[in-house]
Amino acid sequence: MMESLPKTLLAMGHQIAAKLITGQVRDRLVTIADVDPDLVAADFADPAVEAALAEAEVLYTSWWCQPITHDVLARAPRLRAIVHAAGSVKHHVTEACWQRGIVVSSAAAANAEPVAEYTLASILFANKRVLDISKLYREHRSGLDLDERFPGFGNYRRTIGIVGASRIGRRVIELLRPFELDVLVADPYLTDDLGVPHVELDELFERCDVISLHAPALPETRHLIDAARLARMRDGATLINTARGALVDQDALVAELAGGRLYAVIDVTEPDVLPADSPLYDLPNVLLTPHIAGSLGGELARIADSALDELARYAQGLPFSYGVEAENLSISA
Repeated sequence: MMESLPKTLLAMGHQIAAKLITGQVRDRLVTIADVDPDLVAADFADPAVEAALAEAEVLYTSWWCQPITHDVLARAPRLRAIVHAAGSVKHHVTEACWQRGIVVSSAAAANAEPVAEYTLASILFANKRVLDISKLYREHRSGLDLDERFPGFGNYRRTIGIVGASRIGRRVIELLRPFELDVLVADPYLTDDLGVPHVELDELFERCDVISLHAPALPETRHLIDAARLARMRDGATLINTARGALVDQDALVAELAGGRLYAVIDVTEPDVLPADSPLYDLPNVLLTPHIAGSLGGELARIADSALDELARYAQGLPFSYGVEAENLSISA
């Protein structure tokens, strides 16, 4: 047990701090850390944070935290831990941090929950053709012969493909268990048994009615879903992307969608905000959302609480429950 509370500095964008460090989060933060909740290191070069950086043992970080470089570490001689109230740490935890031996935690598991929930809803709605039927009903305002328009629609015994046994991919598999669906997973790094068949990616694309992407954005996964793989999808199948836009060859996807053969639920694109003339805004077989699957609004409290749990563990001299290891970053988000 540490004799005193760890000196902690908030390091994130001012906008996210205003949303994240509020109410019960703020109240709890000051009971488990020696911290000024009004001081935010949005810029490590800001003279106003220099003294706090020099004394900090822990950085409590979130989105838009600047990279913690050799220069930053030189001005933070007491820094021993980084607790990240968000998902990936790749953008701010540099090689210099690992060389220093700094311990790192991430709230990626907490951030996975709303993405998995969004995915589950998308899968069930896709097979039930909810959006299509809603549009038709609004247009016709009368009874519809749905079996003629959507033969075999519904969720019973549909086959769902999960690309990537990441935290989110695994959570989606768990959420799908109560439903009478057949689930497949494809991941070249998967070694444990998730209770569903593990197949090659091409086979998954050929067999599934809905395919959901949960792989990390790595050089080797860029355009993993290309024209050839899209062509393998069954007529009427749905592609869901809540991972990263770079996983999909977007031009190839637009071409398939424009032909009307496939459906898509797209929460992430390349670029992240599409130009106003993108066909994806207007295609009737596309549900397009602006990167909302992850933690937003009231869901920010979940990742803040998860990070506070980790900070409390550190303050008690306990290991992190969600520690990040440098050797795993090459195959993770």
